[in-house]
Amino acid sequence: MKLLIVEDDLAMQTALQRALSSREITVAVCGDGSHALALWKQLQPDVILLDLTLPSLDGLEVLSQARQLGLQTPVLILTARSTVGDRVIGLNTGADDYLAKPFDLDELEARLRALHRRNVATLVEPNHEMIRAGQLRYNQKSGAVYCNETVIDLTPRELALLVPLMSKVGHAVSKEQLFKLVFPNATEVQYEAIEVVVYRLRKKLSGTGVNLMTLRGLGYLLKEEANA
Repeated sequence: MKLLIVEDDLAMQTALQRALSSREITVAVCGDGSHALALWKQLQPDVILLDLTLPSLDGLEVLSQARQLGLQTPVLILTARSTVGDRVIGLNTGADDYLAKPFDLDELEARLRALHRRNVATLVEPNHEMIRAGQLRYNQKSGAVYCNETVIDLTPRELALLVPLMSKVGHAVSKEQLFKLVFPNATEVQYEAIEVVVYRLRKKLSGTGVNLMTLRGLGYLLKEEANA
């Protein structure tokens, strides 16, 4: 596994490089946000370990720009910011996991290897054009959503709402992000209109093995039922 550590604390950077290198992980390090983005593109690592507080370019901005450039490397955020709000922002920006400082080295290694395994499995998955959640399948090529083998009749706005939620099952997606996706370039649409689309989509998702949940103050989340 090739790992890029983006951490500006030199002592932490050195300690992590030594510890993880001794566990048969190839480690590159970087302590600057702007340099991290260039190094990310150059090295094409298997996993990124990213601190949020960085000089020149904040970690969240590094992550946001990387995702906009199409860099899909799994990212584990490692930071002293431990509030729920910070975690949600990081995950919604495109992070795959989050670990607060101080942390246990064994847990860190386990999470890094889990992200690597998941990414490898995704790369070899024959139905990579499918996004799955519960009994739902979204075919990115055709744009159709299925419950088992039955196509679900969704409006364009309902589909625009469902797809980002299916892509981040178990993670909150902010109301602001969804509004922009559901009502692009709409200047005269009331902000509360998103709630109408959520209400209609929630009814159509009944019996599909997923629940569309409202997280007050955070946004919406698609949760898989235990027996789905």
